[in-house]
Amino acid sequence: MPELTSPKAFFYYLVHFTWGLSVNLAGGLIYLILRINKRSSERFINSIITYTDTGSFGGFSLGIFIFINKNREEGRLSETKIHEYGHTIQALILGPLYWIAVALPSVVWAQFFQGFRKRRNIPYSWLYCESWADKWGKKYAGI
Repeated sequence: MPELTSPKAFFYYLVHFTWGLSVNLAGGLIYLILRINKRSSERFINSIITYTDTGSFGGFSLGIFIFINKNREEGRLSETKIHEYGHTIQALILGPLYWIAVALPSVVWAQFFQGFRKRRNIPYSWLYCESWADKWGKKYAGI
């Protein structure tokens, strides 16, 4: 678990585990299941990234818990970490509203609009919550 090394960090986790409790409980449950199944994890800024090799997804975030498909090119892996950390910041701000404002639109965009995006050459970041995640991930990762 990330360390509480400053009052700012303490407040960050306090908000995540009060206002954003539902999102972090879901993420924590998935994290525990994957850790029991020997998936590797690492700290990334104020989050925990767990790697998996199942499914065709790139990554997803539930609060401070980030899950990334480790079968990605190294450059894409770094971009995915930063993008998913942006979703972590969204969860911090939106709390329970994250489910409706970010998670649901993001899943629908990723799963059901792949062909549409490809045919029309629309970037994944075109959707408001994805461009917002890119922007905040870069800002809070110091990029």
